[in-house]
This record gives sequence, C-alpha cells and structure tokens, in this order.
Amino acid sequence: MRKRALGAAAHVAALSALAMAVSACGGGEPAAAPSSAPTGSSGATAPAAQGGKLVIWADPNRVKALKPFAEQFGTENGVTVEVKEISKDNQQVFLTASQQGSGPDIMVGAHDWIGNLVQNGAIDPVNLTEEQKAAFPEIAMKAVTFNGQVYAAPYAVENIALIRNTELAPDAPATLEDLVAKGKQLKAAGKVKEVLCLPVAQKGDAFHSYPIFASGGGALFGATATGDPDAKKVLVGSPDSVKAFGKLKELGEKGDGALKTSITNENYIPSFAAKKCAFLVSGPWAMGDVKKGGFSYDITPVPPFKGGKPATPFVGVQSFFVAAKGKNKTLAQEFVTNYVTNKDVAKALYAADPRPPALTAALQEVQATDADAGKFMDAGKDGFPMPAIPEMAAIWEPFGIAEASVVKGGDPAKAAAAAQKTIDGSLKN
Repeated sequence: MRKRALGAAAHVAALSALAMAVSACGGGEPAAAPSSAPTGSSGATAPAAQGGKLVIWADPNRVKALKPFAEQFGTENGVTVEVKEISKDNQQVFLTASQQGSGPDIMVGAHDWIGNLVQNGAIDPVNLTEEQKAAFPEIAMKAVTFNGQVYAAPYAVENIALIRNTELAPDAPATLEDLVAKGKQLKAAGKVKEVLCLPVAQKGDAFHSYPIFASGGGALFGATATGDPDAKKVLVGSPDSVKAFGKLKELGEKGDGALKTSITNENYIPSFAAKKCAFLVSGPWAMGDVKKGGFSYDITPVPPFKGGKPATPFVGVQSFFVAAKGKNKTLAQEFVTNYVTNKDVAKALYAADPRPPALTAALQEVQATDADAGKFMDAGKDGFPMPAIPEMAAIWEPFGIAEASVVKGGDPAKAAAAAQKTIDGSLKN
C-alpha cells in the first residue's frame, strides 16, 4: 500500500492517541438513514507550518475514531485538520454547503449517495491504485463505482442477515418455509409471541423485506449494458414482482403471520432481545441489544424460498468522499487514498462503531475477536449493492406502501401496479 505520510512512528503515535480517544458505541440504524449540519468541531488541529486547512465532516460515531489520525496527518503535512460532527440530514447539508462554497474537503457517508452527489457536481473520483482496490472485496468496490469511475474509498460494509436465538432454534433454517414452520411451532408452544421479527410497520420497509422479495423473483430495475441498475426499466410492477408480492402476502397477516405491520423499527430488535421471537432479520447495528439479551445466538444468511432465487440483501458501504469544491483537494485525496485505506484506521473506525471493515486485512484481524463481523460479511457476500442511482429515491415509499398493503392481505397485482405507476410518474418514464 502506498504510504507517503504515515510512517511507523506515526502509527505508534496515532494508535496511542486512539487508545484514549475511541470508545465503543452500540446500535444505530443502517447508514442509509440520513444524518446533520455541523454542530461544532471535535477536531484535531496541528500547527500549520505549510499553511492550509483540511476539513472533514463525519457523524458522531466516526469523529472520535478519526481524531488521532487527523492530528497525525496534520502534523506530518503541516496543516490544520478539523473534524466536524454531523448528526442530521448529512447528505442534504453537504450538498447545500457544497453549492454555497462552505462545505468540507472530505465527507463521510453511505455509498448510495454517489449518484446524487455526482449529478450535483459535489464529489470527485478517488484515485485508488489497482493494489489498493484489490485490498477490498469486490462488492465494496462495485458499490463505490459509478459510471465506470471510483467515487469513494470504502471503510465498512453492512447488510442484514438472519440472527437466530439458538436456544429456541438450534438449527439454521434452510428455507423460508422451514423458518416459518419453526416459528409457528414455537409460537403454538407459547415459547415466543412472534414467528419472525422483521419490521414492516404501516408504510412498509423495503430495506428489510428486499431479500424475501428477491427470493420470490421480484426486482426493482432492469440492468444497463454495464450491469448497473437502469432507471428507465422499473420492474416493481412486472409479472415476476407481482408473484414476489404474492409471496409476501402469503407470509402476511392473513397468511402465516410471519410479516406484520405491528412489527416496526422501534420494536423488532427489542422484541428479539426479550426472546419474543426466535428469528430476527437485521444488521450489525442490532448486536448491542442482542448481546444484552443474554442468550446464545448465531448469524446466517436470510434463507430463500424453497426452489426460489437467492435471498440477496441490500449491501451498504460506508465511504469517504473527496468534495469537488473543497479548498484543499490534493490533501483530501492523500487522506482518503492513503489513510482511509490503512488497516489501523479501518480497525479504529470499527472500534467506534462495530460494522464489518471493508478492508480485507482489517476484517481478518477483527474476526479474531469478533466472529459476528465475518458472519455478516458472509451473509452479504452475494448481496445486491444498494443502487447508487439518484432514481432509487423514488422507489422506497411506493414499494413500502405496496408491501404493507399485501402484508395486510391486499391484492398483489393492484399493489404492484400502483407502486409502478407512482414510480414511473416520479421518474417521468
């Protein structure tokens, strides 16, 4: 790996500072959730011997982890480095600030922002070498590649999986049918209150239901010649997707009772932690509460329908972007390409917010003390990178409404057609 600035002594200094600065943080929802305007600097500053200032915006969990490395980078490069905390609406705040010329040099965020950020001229490609690219799993690099160019350095990969209470369900279900049968058996015996803890709520939840929808044959978009999602080919209302919505209906409130609108993002993890269900579909952000439950558990891929397609989860990649309108783009490129791709930084970010590191070498070391990280990665290795095209924003709500409708017992064809019409109207297809 290229290392222009970070020498061995620097690693020692940074890691010493890191040991005092990082405190583990539990929980938090997937990165797709928006995060805020800078609420103040938690930043690391160094004497500006050569002048200049590098500004990084990050969410609260990342600030503490970044601080010692930012300090070291500032010292070695003779610049001031400032890390500002962001806690709400971070993508929109970044875009607004970028357009006004008051944004950062580096932004931390989810890979599925990329299409929107590129469309608005807010980020530059990131100059990773072929060696650096090879240090990440293929799915991470695929996620940060848009229109054939790499627009971010990945640092964490996250996806949902099946988390199972092994005291109630010792064996991993091979199919969704097996999962439902075991859940219903436990419920009939009075050992659980729910067949499955997966959030649907009143407006649906495309993120959590997507693996089941995909296994049922459903799809969101067609593909371009390069394999990217094609916004001109929305498939939510296609015959195959109608069948998939039919599968969701069979699992719903008038069917097996595995999917229920009463199960929400607020109660699905606490319910599992309280042993009210044996099966939970969630991600690394759930593990703090799961461990507090005090029972043995395992993490495996979401199972498919018998004879169905793979139950591919969405995969999200937390990333570092170089701001196109930043005031110090050369230093920003140096920090993103050579610090973010550094194993020690990746491990520090993991310590601050335990989501599996994208850097393979860091993941291998993390797995030695946290097997869960590797299990989540295994569950998502064949997943579907969250579409980074701007048009994905038009999918979430109509899809969710269709999902909630069929879970309540509504007609799959009508629900899918209504979603397709709304999405096409939004995209002017």
